Amino acid sequence: MDKVLGIDIGGTSIKAGMFSTEGMLQAATKIPTGEIVSEAAFAVVTEGLKKLLEDNGATADDVIAVGLDVPGPVDDDGEVGMLANIELDPKGLQAALKRTFKRANLAFVNDANAAALGELWQGTAKDASSFVLVAIGTGVGGGVVSGGKIVSGAFGAGGEIGHITVNREETASCGCGRQGCLEQYASASGIVRVYKKECKKLGQTPVKLDGPTDTLSIFNAYRAGDEAAQAAISTMCDCLGYALAQISVIIDPQLYLIGGGVGGGFKLYAEELRAAFRKYCLAPSISTRILPASLGNDAAMYGSAYQAMQG
Repeated sequence: MDKVLGIDIGGTSIKAGMFSTEGMLQAATKIPTGEIVSEAAFAVVTEGLKKLLEDNGATADDVIAVGLDVPGPVDDDGEVGMLANIELDPKGLQAALKRTFKRANLAFVNDANAAALGELWQGTAKDASSFVLVAIGTGVGGGVVSGGKIVSGAFGAGGEIGHITVNREETASCGCGRQGCLEQYASASGIVRVYKKECKKLGQTPVKLDGPTDTLSIFNAYRAGDEAAQAAISTMCDCLGYALAQISVIIDPQLYLIGGGVGGGFKLYAEELRAAFRKYCLAPSISTRILPASLGNDAAMYGSAYQAMQG
């Protein structure tokens, strides 16, 4: 029976899922990798994938599609651009996979775009032809779907929502080298930064934080009435609502999905975010829904498999 592999590539391991062509996740595994730049490393990946199949009654000959997501731009032709946080030779890995899975169509996709495709295939956006996924973690990524297809862009920068300018007066630099990006206020690291700034302004001691992206502690402080935490979450909602309103005048999607680690706290700030969007959006877009994504950390694995099947 035909199988599809969806592979989520990280810095130290990959997460791989075996899917039916109907979109059912039948089995998954994690394969430790490190740098994926040599034949030995490619072999670790292909052997791990073959074991996943064999442990679940399938073989390499059953695989008709292999999709891989990467944390970097992938253009409309499937060409991988800059990869800042992982050591990967895309062409070398592609060749090794092609040798192993001779029947399979291979496809690379940006990780946030893959998450959006996963939600389109089997998640919250299953019945939507146009939507935008906002993946809020250490940074802010995005996946734009229009007419049922991902919008990657000519140079792979489609969906870089985290780098919409929301504050032209900002003097601190974003990781991209510019100032005032959404990521500086709405990412996990951005929320922590704004929280500490608000604490200093109010003359209060910050709650104990477990690292520079610990939004969970800030969400807990928010629930307890911490004024600085409330100000940081309000800033996030205002900046994100403003950014979504700008997207709507160009794409006008049916809905926005909020995912990623910060998306886990969606219920806490959902109404404030929706109110901010309504405040800034053009009147025709006021009914746009803002909902939580549903596939969690598996979304990119689903989307990679789906992309490869489009072949």
